[in-house]
Amino acid sequence: MSTPLVLDGKALAKSVEQELAARVQRIKEKTGVTPILATILVGNDPASVTYVRMK
Repeated sequence: MSTPLVLDGKALAKSVEQELAARVQRIKEKTGVTPILATILVGNDPASVTYVRMK
């Protein structure tokens, strides 16, 4: 049997956020473009439409 691994979600999230911020900064410096996150809606599910509208 394997031993369960306990993750510190807050520490992991902070690490990922810092890494992502550094990558975004490098892209901005290199290209002058600020990356964005886009949502693409496929279909016409009312719950999905509401979710996308709230973003």
